[in-house]
Amino acid sequence: MTAPVALVTGGQQGIGLGIAEALARAGFRVAIASRSDPEAGSVQEALRRLGPGARFLRHDLAEIGTVPALFDRVETEMGAPVCTLVQNAGIGAPVRGDLLDLRPENFDLVLDVNLRGAFFLAQEAARRMVRQPPEPYRSIILVTSVSAVMASPERAEYCISKAGAAMAAQVLALRLAPEGIGVFELRPGIIATAMTEGVRDRYDARIAQGLVPMGRWGQPADIGSVVVPLARGDFAFATGAAIPVDGGLSVPRL
Repeated sequence: MTAPVALVTGGQQGIGLGIAEALARAGFRVAIASRSDPEAGSVQEALRRLGPGARFLRHDLAEIGTVPALFDRVETEMGAPVCTLVQNAGIGAPVRGDLLDLRPENFDLVLDVNLRGAFFLAQEAARRMVRQPPEPYRSIILVTSVSAVMASPERAEYCISKAGAAMAAQVLALRLAPEGIGVFELRPGIIATAMTEGVRDRYDARIAQGLVPMGRWGQPADIGSVVVPLARGDFAFATGAAIPVDGGLSVPRL
């Protein structure tokens, strides 16, 4: 049987690359997509690490009109349809600060990518997956954040976008369960990536004080290790599950 094809958005760096590497090691053929320049150092390094079978496709998540063409290109270049979509790409709040000062254009920017873009990408994947045979296993995995349920008033638009994406996972799971397509949501916590580099000192201190019960930063590989069994179908009957990958950060405590 031909190795299954996985598409990972934002797979050129950080959490996305950790996921892409884990899937590649598990025998998936991996395509990564982002709005990065194909010649960018991060893209070239990602392709080197993923091996000769990997492909990069340039795609802006906010441009929902180009989503069908993205899937067409993956299928053409990989020779098979996408059976696993990992919607990981996203952006943070452009400006952290008092939510009373939140500007509409910043709100719109974040929701266009993290919610609107994420949903319509998953919708297109679902439309195609329902036409595919049941083998190999088909899955859609939305990477959101602990911010889907843990509020940060200084980045309200980000939290709102992730909460919306969490509900998108739920409605997709219900619609696709009769088709045998698994839908899962992953909620990473404090993960060491380029996005969190600017707040490293702040979180080093808070983690040392007990913010994360496991006492360390998460790593992209921590997320990748959870994605693989979901993509393989090992947890097929758990479709609709929202899985925190945060070292215990989101567990309620007194």
